[in-house]
Amino acid sequence: MRSRYSAYVLDLRDYLLDTWHASTRPAMLEAPEPGLRWLGLEVRHCALQDAAHGTVEFIARSKSGGRAHRLHETSRFVLEGGRWFYLDGHFTQAAPGRRAPMAQ
Repeated sequence: MRSRYSAYVLDLRDYLLDTWHASTRPAMLEAPEPGLRWLGLEVRHCALQDAAHGTVEFIARSKSGGRAHRLHETSRFVLEGGRWFYLDGHFTQAAPGRRAPMAQ
């Protein structure tokens, strides 16, 4: 998870695609929004469902156009050939009075 966050910060789209499972990987990733700044990652929880499946709950903070954003997601990963691959994620809705997560 941390390596994928770093890849978003550094705009390493090839790495993001390489670490995305083939069954859910998009054909390409768009360039980040101009002026987007990633501000931090908080890993809240990680768990193994079995030897080859895990989840990571995280909050990634960013700023764009003078506005702060939070991406709160629980991501699913699968281990294949000794490497973990991102499968997909579920966005957590913001609590009342809090800003909703921004789309990935």
